[in-house]
Amino acid sequence: MLTHYFFAILQIEIHKYINMELSAGQLAALVRGTVEGDPNVIINNFAKIEEAKEGCLTFLANPKYTHFIYSTNASAVLVSNAFQAEQHINATLIRVADPYATLAELLNFVNSQKAEKMGVEQPSYVSDGVKLPDDIYLGAFAYIGKNVTIGKHVKIYPQCYIGDNVTIGDSVILYPGVKIYYNCKIGNNCILHAGVVIGGDGFGFAPTSNGYEKIAQIGNVVIDDNVEIGANTTIDRATMGSTHIHQGVKLDNLIQVAHNVEIGEHTVIAAQTGVAGSTKIGSHNMIGGQVGFAGHINIGNYNQIGAQSGIPNNIKDKNILMGYPAVPARDFARQTVYIKKLSTLYNDVEDLKRKINEIEK
Repeated sequence: MLTHYFFAILQIEIHKYINMELSAGQLAALVRGTVEGDPNVIINNFAKIEEAKEGCLTFLANPKYTHFIYSTNASAVLVSNAFQAEQHINATLIRVADPYATLAELLNFVNSQKAEKMGVEQPSYVSDGVKLPDDIYLGAFAYIGKNVTIGKHVKIYPQCYIGDNVTIGDSVILYPGVKIYYNCKIGNNCILHAGVVIGGDGFGFAPTSNGYEKIAQIGNVVIDDNVEIGANTTIDRATMGSTHIHQGVKLDNLIQVAHNVEIGEHTVIAAQTGVAGSTKIGSHNMIGGQVGFAGHINIGNYNQIGAQSGIPNNIKDKNILMGYPAVPARDFARQTVYIKKLSTLYNDVEDLKRKINEIEK
């Protein structure tokens, strides 16, 4: 990772080159890298290694993409200090300790240089008594309810709805169409992408002789600091107490988190996953897309769960699971191979039966 000192230098240099035109040598100096190849080649854009064109900076972090480095049209490639080339490479190499982290710093800085929106657009509605910070951006058609508290450097894009008694921390970004129901709490440095709904009613209904009677959902949702939530993800309010998303959690698009769920710090969950009510997921878990969690179960820490897995029961710590019901990943892979061989096995059994019948006759 770049130190704050070198990142400050990078800011100064990028401002000098408004179109982000730097030579490989200049960029290498800024990120404390070393150059192999032409230090004067000009870099003015970023691209993936297989799609890069002349003028682009790309990176190689995953060994399975190594073959692309020998054919890429990029002008420069960030590689690790340990990288060893097996063929000739046309691009200039910039060696750094961690190419992925270095590129992330560069991309984040370039993104931060976009013109910041400021001020209150009209029409928008702010309830009486709500104090807006001086540096807020409030987009058109946004609604701010009663007794809302909003921190510094917050951006609320058009058509957002902030219900009564909501608390929003510092440096929060709410992209267009975010809806935050009453009494919910959003921590500092959170990003909620378009269409996110926080605090909708949990799926609570009591069966009766006449159908189903709604159970009031009187809790809330609490989201801690540094959480990012993808577009159209929904997090339901608790029946009682709080649905709690701990610090550093990253949720992809189109995820359903039900009432009274708890997700531990720094857990990441991919798209279309569903977590049923009152399930507790621990910290530092990595969960693939379309995973289904049953309700009222406990998931430990540091687990890896493959895409489309079904989790009906409790899981302890540090497992790698796949399948439905989820089993250790190696067992799942072995079972998959066996399933593919079933037709051959069936034919072999039928052939053996015929031979046994012939012998008996």
